Amino acid sequence: MIYLDNAATTWPKPESVYQAVDQCMRKKGANPGRSGHHMSLMAGQIIFETRELIAQLFNIADPYQVIFTANATEALNLGIKGLLKSGDHVITSSFEHNSVARPLERMRTQGVEVTKLPALESQGVLPAQVEEAIQSNTRLIVLSHASNVTGVLNPIREIGKIAQDRGIVFMVDSAQTAGTFPIDVQAMGIDLLAFAGHKGLLGPQGTGGLYIRENLNLIPLKEGGTGGNSEFLTQPKICPDRYESGTLNTPGIAGLGAGIGFIFQEGLMKIREKERILTERLLNGLEEIPGVILYGPPRGIERAPVISWNIEGKEPSEVSFLLDKMFDIETRSGLHCAPDAHRTLGTFIRGTVRLGLGYFNTKEEVDQCLEAIASIARE
Repeated sequence: MIYLDNAATTWPKPESVYQAVDQCMRKKGANPGRSGHHMSLMAGQIIFETRELIAQLFNIADPYQVIFTANATEALNLGIKGLLKSGDHVITSSFEHNSVARPLERMRTQGVEVTKLPALESQGVLPAQVEEAIQSNTRLIVLSHASNVTGVLNPIREIGKIAQDRGIVFMVDSAQTAGTFPIDVQAMGIDLLAFAGHKGLLGPQGTGGLYIRENLNLIPLKEGGTGGNSEFLTQPKICPDRYESGTLNTPGIAGLGAGIGFIFQEGLMKIREKERILTERLLNGLEEIPGVILYGPPRGIERAPVISWNIEGKEPSEVSFLLDKMFDIETRSGLHCAPDAHRTLGTFIRGTVRLGLGYFNTKEEVDQCLEAIASIARE
């Protein structure tokens, strides 16, 4: 099997991730932060060490500003719903995942004004667009670092500077870039960083998180047991307890820590360079196949390792089905939970086929995929 659906979930994981989950379940499976016995303390240590790794990866000054969630979707919901209130204005783009678009739509029905900037297929959102859209009541700018449909990168550092200068909260969805591209929340002016644990960070599904800048208070999505301050009926004020009610996914977080450890061991730039080479190889080959239509940035422009394409006259779902059943190549077709992006691209009716490359893919797999696509295109 050739797995090219890494934009949804990376697979396989490093061996150390499997081992970390297994060892946590077998030997450290108590509830973290809830008891004083040694196994509970070991579980708590796993949580803290993974917070430290995340803080190191994203240049976060205080690990306790890292909040664990079930996925990037929950993190985005926490940031958006915990910050905005009626009368606020928010700026976003037409390339966002539904994990941003749908919470914003809910907030719009509650009196929040939403400006959705038209993203450019090869450039994303331009800083000048953001600057022009700012209003006196603009509270939040929320953008993806890279589109999950085309891989186009937004100029996060430049937009972060605009947000800082204007006193506006800047939230970034890093689902397609965390673990693959360098992210520095301080240098990029990021106040809220949502990340998925199961994609480029190479951890298990059911993991993710949100970095919350110090002194930025959000309304929690949920209240409940936190292991501390149990004598009060009100939610604690301190991070991370304020946002982490209930038992955390300790085995998943153990695996996430191992995945990030693997990234440090291999080197982020080594991972990025391999994925860049594979992406360019795949783009080169696709351009040479008659009938293939490519979307997103042209070859030579930096992008996330995500490629959307179609074959003229063929349904994307049919093409993806044939790749799976005839060639054992795993891809994804459809709207990729980003209908606004497909409206922008003009592919809303049919969607596209998406190829998501990962660190464990090879040049040989890319070449086999190209041969398979050429075969389908000839039929």
